[in-house]
Amino acid sequence: MESCGVPICSRGGEQVQSSPVQSSPVQALQLSMQFVIFHCILLELPTDKALCRGEIMLLPACKHPVLLREAATDHNIDNTTALLREWLRNVQELYHYVEWRPMEEPQSYTDEMGPKHWTSSRFNHVMKLRQAALKAARQRWADYILFADADNLLTNRQVLNLMIAENRTIVAPMLDSRTLYSNFWCGITPQGFYKRTPDYLPIREWKKLGCFAVPMVHSTFLIHLQREATHSLAFHPPHPDYTWAFDDIMVFAFSVRQAGIQMYLSNREHYGYLTIPLKAQQTLQDEVDSFIHVQIEAMIDRPPIEPSQHLHLPAKRLDRMGFDEIFLINLKRRRDRRERTVRSLEAQGISATVTDAVDGKALNTSQLQALGIEMLPGYEDPYSRRVLTRGEIGCFLSHYHTWKETVDRGLQSVLVLEDDRPEQAVAGVPNLVEADYSYWTLGYALSQQGALKLLRAEPLGKMLPVDEFLPVMFNKHPVKKYMEHFEPRELLAFSAEPLLLFPTHYTGDAGYVSDTETSTIWDNEGVETDWDRQHSQRSRKARQQGHISTAGQNRVDSAGATARDEL
Repeated sequence: MESCGVPICSRGGEQVQSSPVQSSPVQALQLSMQFVIFHCILLELPTDKALCRGEIMLLPACKHPVLLREAATDHNIDNTTALLREWLRNVQELYHYVEWRPMEEPQSYTDEMGPKHWTSSRFNHVMKLRQAALKAARQRWADYILFADADNLLTNRQVLNLMIAENRTIVAPMLDSRTLYSNFWCGITPQGFYKRTPDYLPIREWKKLGCFAVPMVHSTFLIHLQREATHSLAFHPPHPDYTWAFDDIMVFAFSVRQAGIQMYLSNREHYGYLTIPLKAQQTLQDEVDSFIHVQIEAMIDRPPIEPSQHLHLPAKRLDRMGFDEIFLINLKRRRDRRERTVRSLEAQGISATVTDAVDGKALNTSQLQALGIEMLPGYEDPYSRRVLTRGEIGCFLSHYHTWKETVDRGLQSVLVLEDDRPEQAVAGVPNLVEADYSYWTLGYALSQQGALKLLRAEPLGKMLPVDEFLPVMFNKHPVKKYMEHFEPRELLAFSAEPLLLFPTHYTGDAGYVSDTETSTIWDNEGVETDWDRQHSQRSRKARQQGHISTAGQNRVDSAGATARDEL
């Protein structure tokens, strides 16, 4: 499936619907403002929650109705055609006109090295599709045409109204990604390539808000076709004076420049997401993984992206990735975190058992005494210099219970994964490093043998936070006096590099919440503690989170990295 904005195919094909649907008098009055929306992959915004991959964009909330739908699909090796056909049959009555043109063959380009390889013939094909869409929109006297790439997720259901309100000839909604990459450039070289400028970051990071004049927008953008200057715009063939590289977005940007039109980018609101471009040698599975990553990132601060109600999608098969069990430790009162994490795991096909965490806020002194819990003599937090908190005790007990269950059920696993520093690479084993001291315990795989070693240390009577205890047990804690209380210290711990797990928020970030830092001290529930994240030590702690030292990094050749965008 092409990741382009125009699915009109010049060849013949099956037609799902090709005649206007009957409209009410009110609808007839609205028909004076027409839109043509072109996608290769279809997106839908029926609710505030928004869309999934494999949908046409339909915006029933837009004050100007979406009237025309021309859909084509080609070069597929999956079930894209079947999905689009099913979707169109279920929603065609919502459109004034729908035309459907699938093309089953060929499944690939003759000069491609893989499905993510953008060859000259592929660029040429996509440019022709977009040009055909532009021509069709003009023939139907459409006022606007919206182009949106197949892998763009528009999660703001007012995006059309908002872009129209900008009153620009060409305007794009800024799309978010997991890197600095987005759908605009702030600078362009005389040869038409991307140019890094100081203007990019403030816009990309929403530090400057507004609608900005830029030399390039791509992937998703709206064209006001009633503006006279647009009459000379073309995606194909390239302008007679064109000398830049044969690239679809560069060809169109040149055409826009020659027409005397200024492109604009709006970042006034959060409009949606896009995936980062893949390299030519990468696979469709890499693309699937990248798309899942976008879905998971979207859940951090916003509602999950829901699948369409107009498609029948089989339930995803979940597994435990070869482990006997996957525990998800979660505080029962943190339902939002539980839902987000469970959905994130399900999106990746991972089946986990939710384990209710021990809530430190609910622990009282008599319970601690009954469990025989005592703080390790002399322990103090390495950053705030406070003693153990009840939140940390609850966290430790939650992990302790999983260690005990691992032993009691005879569960078997082989690897410990930590968010660690400063690591040393394991000789002869790519992407594996020896774990060192870490302040956070985001997640780890644990073997039966490892669980036994942790339990035999009898840590409840000399407790310290679990993310301090684990480095003690693999003999890497920087405070020697802590390690003296535990013998033997022979836990074997390793970490993946690059890291496999990252927190949604780092210490001090907006939205960061801690149930261990914000608590009461362990032996007096009347003394509250809330570590001041504004203090200078915050930056020291944050710098340690999510970091792999240079000595632990497996070097990757970056020669294939793109120079086109902020990747």
